[in-house]
Amino acid sequence: MSKSPAEISRLIKAKAQSFGFAFCGISEAGFLEEEAPRLEAWLNSNQHGEMAYMANHFDKRLDPRKLVDGCQTVVSLVYNYFPAEEIAVNDFKISKYAYGEDYHRVIKDKMQGLWDALQTDLGEFSGRMFVDSAPVLEKAWAKKSGLGWIGKNANLIIPKKGSFYFLAELLIDLPATPDGPIKDFCGTCTRCIDACPTDAITPYVVDGSKCISYFTIELKDQMPASLQGDFQNWIFGCDICQDVCPWNRFSKPHREPRFETNLQDVDWEGLSEEVFQTLFHYSAIKRTKLKGIQRNIDYVKKKRP
Repeated sequence: MSKSPAEISRLIKAKAQSFGFAFCGISEAGFLEEEAPRLEAWLNSNQHGEMAYMANHFDKRLDPRKLVDGCQTVVSLVYNYFPAEEIAVNDFKISKYAYGEDYHRVIKDKMQGLWDALQTDLGEFSGRMFVDSAPVLEKAWAKKSGLGWIGKNANLIIPKKGSFYFLAELLIDLPATPDGPIKDFCGTCTRCIDACPTDAITPYVVDGSKCISYFTIELKDQMPASLQGDFQNWIFGCDICQDVCPWNRFSKPHREPRFETNLQDVDWEGLSEEVFQTLFHYSAIKRTKLKGIQRNIDYVKKKRP
């Protein structure tokens, strides 16, 4: 006997929790009408910088049914990555999301286990899994499913839990009872806007071409001299707008062994290619290559000309 949409929704959430996902939200697949003009305006103003891939697959980003045939439901998942302690070696700072093993690997493994379990409990169904790896507007779907609201720093904020969570999705061809969005609790707070040293944030919009994370990870060209001295020693990513957010006072350390790290022992300025490849073979930091890390270190060590 087939299960009702409500039963499917309840079962997916219970199973997601059993695989370590902190929260799970359900949305009916469809066109993201509110997001369309925002995305178009963001792209047209070149706030994606050199991230040309952000302009690809515009229609698929706004409608998962164009990405996955027969998709009826978007399952939004979040996984905690907040560490027990912050790491800074020689004052060089690394974004918390990169402390341990590459989250793509870790979360995909969790999702595969969840997928297999759901195939057993729900019967065979079709769809796809995504972890920041396809044209899916993850935060928009998480917001639509009521997991949280999108804050002024453009991050998903979960009430009384904060924003240090990875996002992932299952796009499936089963009907499930959807959840609804919650209200915005940013209020009049502007701490993220005020704290951003490169003025990348306006309310609810981040200019990617001004963001420290963009410069230290995505940008392949020379760093802008005009911002020298503003990076506050971030050499891979940046957490400033999250660190200052009052909602992150509720953050609790994760319990994922694969996110544990030995970064505090790294001699960043003495890295050889061989050591870099050994240390970061399964790390998100590998994305910049050693040349990128060296460039970033040189940049933050110099004062504004």
